[in-house]
Amino acid sequence: MRLPLLVSLLLAPVLGPRAVRAQRADSIGVTSVGNPVLLERRSVTRRDGIVTATVRARFLKPVKAPGGDLKASRTIAMFDCAKRLVAVKENWYYWDADGRKVANHKVVGRPGFSSPIGGSLPDVAMRHLCAGAPARMSDPPAILRR
Repeated sequence: MRLPLLVSLLLAPVLGPRAVRAQRADSIGVTSVGNPVLLERRSVTRRDGIVTATVRARFLKPVKAPGGDLKASRTIAMFDCAKRLVAVKENWYYWDADGRKVANHKVVGRPGFSSPIGGSLPDVAMRHLCAGAPARMSDPPAILRR
């Protein structure tokens, strides 16, 4: 019984990043430009009215950047469902669609909440994660939204 534990501990530093990439992600929608948005289900936590989750996107049309084209992103964000606000904690952008070659990684020192842009990755994620939450008074009725 101790052998599998020992093997796991020895391989953890090697398999750590691969395990993150290999995490199962479910499609939850598409952005306004058609990029699929995926949710890493095991990353979702709920605490004190805030939902924290990791979402990914694959860019159908690569995004031009210095050094090459970006083909995917991964974002850890916090969603305040009651107020319909989002705060990004961490972002990765990738040179490849599989999320193996990191082009840029940024950790936000002090995340701030703001309204997501309609049709953006945070907006798609918030609509999915906060589906049962009451809408803000300033939200238009569902019939008026796209």
